[in-house]
Amino acid sequence: MAPKRNPLGLNPLQLKTLTLLQQIAQVPDYSMAGEEQGSVVVTHLPHPHGDHFHIGVAVVSTRDATGLGNPSVWVALERKGLVRSTPPTVVVTALGMNYDTGLRERILHSANHD
Repeated sequence: MAPKRNPLGLNPLQLKTLTLLQQIAQVPDYSMAGEEQGSVVVTHLPHPHGDHFHIGVAVVSTRDATGLGNPSVWVALERKGLVRSTPPTVVVTALGMNYDTGLRERILHSANHD
């Protein structure tokens, strides 16, 4: 039997936010290895310009990033063990880094400018 898609029952906004955190965690300018194996500390978030922002080579529409500023989303992700808030940083746990949101191709686009 195939593994269940979205086994933690994340809502669409939580899935988008986790997808963005996973991408941010892969960019050294925004992250560093966490203390726990497989975890990553996100040290800060990229700043939008206009209607989009860049995460490494990916471009993201600001409309897909509203969860980054929504405290309820952060609480839900933390409750499910996907992140751990450690202001001013956030730790994306190994579970969070490996969770398949199924949204990478839909919200992360290739950049064509700097």
